[in-house]
Amino acid sequence: MNASSILVIDDDVKLCELLREYLARFNYEVLAAHDSVSGLAHIKKQQPDLVVLDVMIPEVDGFEVLREIRKSSKLPVIMLTARGETSDKVVGLELGADDYLAKPFEPRELVARIQTVLRRAQTRYGSVHLEFGDLVIELDGHTVTHQGKLLQLTTTEFDVLKLLATHSGKVLSRDDLMERLRGIDCDAFNRSIDIAVSRLRTKLGDDAKNPRYIKTIRGKGYTFSGSTE
Repeated sequence: MNASSILVIDDDVKLCELLREYLARFNYEVLAAHDSVSGLAHIKKQQPDLVVLDVMIPEVDGFEVLREIRKSSKLPVIMLTARGETSDKVVGLELGADDYLAKPFEPRELVARIQTVLRRAQTRYGSVHLEFGDLVIELDGHTVTHQGKLLQLTTTEFDVLKLLATHSGKVLSRDDLMERLRGIDCDAFNRSIDIAVSRLRTKLGDDAKNPRYIKTIRGKGYTFSGSTE
């Protein structure tokens, strides 16, 4: 089995070396960049399987790097926040981060989060697709097209859409969705589901007040509407 490649973008050289040695025990190949410019260059050249991205890095901060990544890629990204503040987590999730971890952290916890995010990104569900009019969800290829246009969804956004669509007509609470995703820290901030739904609605052109696809059931959760073709 080929080792998954992890790019760590963090100006803490000692931390990067520690993670390189520790993650190697779990069959991960670790690359390191210590500023935003070299980090983005590594992504283009090395095409890693996942990025561990610190918020506070030189040149421009991690949020700007994440914005650049999301312009053209759904590459899995785990954000590192020095303070662990809710505001940092919210911004990261809104920009499309797949998970976040507050510093200081135990390396084993990072490994667990990497494994979860990669599993969600790499899992294949068989040659199956769902069609809801002009919305097509390819479960095997993890792609979504809407009105013939390929949507750029993060792993979390795709998984939320998949869960709702495969349970079309059924109300799923935030707890239901968080339990199935398991990638986000449920106790720390369950608004991540609301953020993912909001971003999905924007990308689908779905009006929250008169939704075609994702409906909010007040006090209960969300439900997906539409007849499968």
